[in-house]
Amino acid sequence: MAQIFKPSANSLARTSLIITVLALGGLLGALYELGADSTYATRQGDAREQPIPFSHAHHVGSMGIECRYCHTGVENSQHAMVPPTKTCMNCHSQIWINSSTLEPVRESYRTNESIKWTKVHDLPDFVYFNHSIHVKKGVGCETCHGRVDKMALMYQNATLEMRWCLECHRNPENFVRPRQFITKMGYDPETDMKTSQAELGPKLVKEYNIQKLETCWTCHR
Repeated sequence: MAQIFKPSANSLARTSLIITVLALGGLLGALYELGADSTYATRQGDAREQPIPFSHAHHVGSMGIECRYCHTGVENSQHAMVPPTKTCMNCHSQIWINSSTLEPVRESYRTNESIKWTKVHDLPDFVYFNHSIHVKKGVGCETCHGRVDKMALMYQNATLEMRWCLECHRNPENFVRPRQFITKMGYDPETDMKTSQAELGPKLVKEYNIQKLETCWTCHR
């Protein structure tokens, strides 16, 4: 009986199998990167569409409004709190009173219905995060939220992945700052404290009694 396949078919088959395995490996790797680490998955740097194009760059950067004026709960509550419309109207009952852009603010004030803001830093439901404890331990707003004073539209500055959180939990001395600079944008220990982070960080960790919490139940409750 004549041979159906020539000897060269063996080499072709082996080559085809190798190419297939490599292609599948590359595809799986690409899917992993897309699903786990890409900005598409984490939404890092993605400005959310809001009912009003509120500019932190204008209010914080240009006008110098401090974070706690609007986010009143950040020192004492799990949540930083989105400001009520009345806070906006403290200024906008006097300025930009006829702006069409701010009509949703005036409508909210008239009807006493909250503005439906889109949450930017939206952690999964299984993650417990408390703003107040981080503030008390010397973690600045800028550390997590980035330079909001330069954001025309608010976006997620960090990945918010677990490894990102753990980097700070494992090495808090690299990130903490004196409490009086919690809300300062562009904080620099060399300029603001006349010392290096390497020297200041360990002192603050001891002073604020910061523990390197890495247990699962610290964040997953």
